Amino acid sequence: MSKNKPSGDSQSLGSGEIDPNSEIARQLRTIYHEVETETIPDRFLDLLEKLDAAEASQKDGNRK
Repeated sequence: MSKNKPSGDSQSLGSGEIDPNSEIARQLRTIYHEVETETIPDRFLDLLEKLDAAEASQKDGNRK
């Protein structure tokens, strides 16, 4: 097996240090949460509505 992986708890490396991967994962979760809770700009919502309308009219045109 791999000699580089610590056995047991991945949070601790034996000398009291935190596993760098755990710190990266924590920071990524924090950033993801911040992005997830951001509001969507009105101009982007307007663009999405226009796209939906264009797709709907294209589908209606293909049915005829």
